[in-house]
Amino acid sequence: MEKYERLAKEIVEKLSGYQNIDRLSHCMTRLRITLVDHSQVDIDGLKNIDGVLGVVEQETLQIILGPGIVTKVAEEIAKQSGTDIQSLNANEWAHLAEQTKADLKLKNTTPFKLFLRKISSIFIPLIPAIVASGLIAGITNVFIRVGADPDSAIISILNFIGWGLFSYLGIFVGINTAREFGGTPALGGIAGILIINPALADLTLFGEKLVPGRGGLIGVMLAAVFMAWIEKKIRRFVPTSIDMIVTPTISVLITGIATLIVLQPVGGWISDLITKGLVSLIDAGGILSGIILAGTFLPLVVTGLHQGLTPVHMELIQSIGDDPLLPILAMGGAGQVGAAFAIYFKTKNAQLRKIIKGGLPVGILGIGEPLIFGVTLPLGRPFVTACLGAAVGGAFQAYFHVATIAIGVSGLPLAFLVHAQQIVYYLIGLLIAYLFGFIFTYLFGFNEAMTRDLGKNGQTNATLN
Repeated sequence: MEKYERLAKEIVEKLSGYQNIDRLSHCMTRLRITLVDHSQVDIDGLKNIDGVLGVVEQETLQIILGPGIVTKVAEEIAKQSGTDIQSLNANEWAHLAEQTKADLKLKNTTPFKLFLRKISSIFIPLIPAIVASGLIAGITNVFIRVGADPDSAIISILNFIGWGLFSYLGIFVGINTAREFGGTPALGGIAGILIINPALADLTLFGEKLVPGRGGLIGVMLAAVFMAWIEKKIRRFVPTSIDMIVTPTISVLITGIATLIVLQPVGGWISDLITKGLVSLIDAGGILSGIILAGTFLPLVVTGLHQGLTPVHMELIQSIGDDPLLPILAMGGAGQVGAAFAIYFKTKNAQLRKIIKGGLPVGILGIGEPLIFGVTLPLGRPFVTACLGAAVGGAFQAYFHVATIAIGVSGLPLAFLVHAQQIVYYLIGLLIAYLFGFIFTYLFGFNEAMTRDLGKNGQTNATLN
């Protein structure tokens, strides 16, 4: 049996079959499954499947498989079920969903975490497009800095390809926000257009010229959430026979007016508060800010909530022209790589060395979850020493005010997104995080006794060959 088909079948079996899957999606490393009944899932069995690096129990069950593998497994599950990856509807089991949601008590669930998970769900489907566009734009910027003619045909074409998404990202965010909050996706796209439409510059309201893009992605999300809410309210009173015409028309009209008068200004105020606050924190705190931000980022990755920071990064770029936060947070993955190298050179456990060998290449390229869930987190102390190594690298990035011009994956590829004159600083900071993650882990973060129960708790398993 083909290995991905086998892995897909084993996962579905532990989920209690296809009928227990309400919706299926995936990001770069995680299979994300919305379940009908959480109580039917064999969590320990999932963790013990060969190829599963870890399981995060949230409202959406997250099964960590690693880059490349997750895409193939998701496709296999969709193919075996005969349905679309985006929605595996549980039909006859759907009546259990509300009861399950009411009964389910997830550990450490707070309103703030639930909010971040909502934001994550909006941006996770956009990550491949953001990463690809950001990397193309960053590489083009490097070419220009090293002497390429910015007006040449090839550079113009690369800029056209790389920056196109960021001009219209608000539309995609509006679509996903509406979908997440129970509205019509196309109307969510209109909410995005209301914020970014260049025609706003021709409008004057209360004696002031309106500014296209004011409020950024935060304004878009506010408008899309309002659109979804007003759409559902109107639909209650509109006869079914004319619902398709009346409901969207009234929804767009009301949302359009509310956006111009309230939502866009509020979005702008929130955007300014976040961006100016972060910039002030990094500037005033300096090295200390870098230590705290980089050293505490990995626990956020463990929960999957780090994707909720995407609009913050985008707002920084739109408001001040670059993002000083991303290089600091990128040190989290670098500390993880250093810790993994230390364990690899120190351990005699063949299984553990195999896992590290498979996770290091993608870790260096900015995807740290295979190492987190397959190595450092199950072992415990190395996760802490990885965070300490990250903190040292973060202090360096903060001291030299390293910033990116776009967002993308961390690790080595992020060097292309950093201001060209700061690339050397970024790479030095990356090496520092590698080095201190290695030193802290090698000296007091790991010993062979930690591998005694390796694999027994289902947390650490080999990746597919």
